[in-house]
Amino acid sequence: IGLSGFLSAHIMTKPLNETFAATPQTVFETMSKLSAKHNSVNLGQGFPDEEGPETMKVIAGKSLMDFHNQYPPMLGLPELREAVAAHSLANQGIACDPASEVVITSGATEGIAACMLGLLNPGDEVIILDPCYDSYVGMAHRAGGVVKPLRLRSDDMSIPLADLEKAFGPKTKLIMFNSPHNPSGKVFSHEEMQAIARLCIQHDVIAVCDEVYEHLTLNGTKHVSLRTLPGMAERSIRLGSAGKTFSFTAWKVGWMTGPSHLLAPIIKAHQFLVFTVPSNLQRAVAHGLNSEANFYRQLGEQLSKKRALLEQPLRDMGFNVLPGEGAYFLVADASKFLRPTETDVDFCQRLTIEAGVTLIPISGFYVSPDPPKQLVRFAFCKDDSKLNTALDKLRAYLLQ
Repeated sequence: IGLSGFLSAHIMTKPLNETFAATPQTVFETMSKLSAKHNSVNLGQGFPDEEGPETMKVIAGKSLMDFHNQYPPMLGLPELREAVAAHSLANQGIACDPASEVVITSGATEGIAACMLGLLNPGDEVIILDPCYDSYVGMAHRAGGVVKPLRLRSDDMSIPLADLEKAFGPKTKLIMFNSPHNPSGKVFSHEEMQAIARLCIQHDVIAVCDEVYEHLTLNGTKHVSLRTLPGMAERSIRLGSAGKTFSFTAWKVGWMTGPSHLLAPIIKAHQFLVFTVPSNLQRAVAHGLNSEANFYRQLGEQLSKKRALLEQPLRDMGFNVLPGEGAYFLVADASKFLRPTETDVDFCQRLTIEAGVTLIPISGFYVSPDPPKQLVRFAFCKDDSKLNTALDKLRAYLLQ
C-alpha cells in the first residue's frame, strides 16, 4: 500500500470538540463573504468607517521604537490600569483599585471568555438575554454552563419582567447583561436593571456586564452601569472596549473591572488564554482614556444623526423600525417585503445579490428555538455617502 493509501486508511475518526465543531459559520462571516462576492454596500458587520484619534496611532507606532517589545505585565501596564480606573470613576462614579480590580484584556471578547471559564462550574446556569452577541453562548457552553435564554420582546427588545423572575433559580450562577445591547441598540431601563439587581442579590448571582457601547448612546440617553445599583458592586464585572470607545476595532484592547475576589479566578483564565496584550497598544489606549475624552463624548451626537439619516426613509419605504437608544445598530421589521415562505436570512441574501445592500438577519443572534424571522439589522456607523447609497438602492429595488 502506498503512502496516500496508508494515509487515507488512517483518517482520524475521533470526535473533535463538541462545542466548537458543531458551531456553524457566523452570520457575520456568511453575509460578509456574500457582500464581497457581489460588491454590495455592506451595512452588516458593526465596524465604523471613521477611525479614532491620530495621536493614538502615533503613540502606538512610536512605542514600538521607544520601549522594549517583551511581555508586559499580565494584568496590563500600570498606566493603562490607572487610566481605566480613572475612567470608571469619572463616568460611572465607580472607584476601582488599579492594582487589584482592573485587568487589561485582548478585546472584550477575551474578557467574556475569561469570565465564563473563571466563574462557571459544569452545570451552572447562565441567563443570557436573547437575542445576543454569539460569543456568550459558545463560551458559556465551553465552560460547562447551561444557557438559559431570556427572550426579549420582539417589538421593542424590552425584558419581560415575569419571565426574568422565572429565569432565576437555585442553579443560576451568572447573568450576562449587555447594555447598550447588541444586536438591537436597546438601552435597558432603570426599572429593568433594578429587577435584575434584586434577583441577583436574592439568588446570589454574579452579573457580567458587557458595556462596550457605554459611550455610544443616542439622543441624550445616559448610560448607567448595573454595577452602580445598590448591592451590585461586589457581585458584578464590567467589560469595556477601546475598539468601541475609540473606533479602533482592529486593536483588540479591552478591560475588566470588578471586585478582586471575582477577578482572581478570571485572571487565571486570562493567563492561559492570552497572558497579556501588546504593550504599544496599551500605551496608546492609556493616552486615549486620559486625554482624548472629547472623541468618545461626541460619538453619541454623531451616531444620533446617522440613525436619523436612515430611520425616517426606512419608515417611508415600509420598514417598521424598532426603538433603539444606543450602539450603532438599527433593527427593522421587514415583513412588508418578505415573499411567501421567505425568512430574514433569505431576504438579506436576496437584498445582497439583487439590490446590492447587505444587512444582517436577526434570527442568527437568537439562542432559543423559533426566533422571529422578519427582523433585520442595519449598522449605521458608516460614511453618510454609503448610507445614502444604500437607501437609494433599497428604494430602487423595494419600491419598483
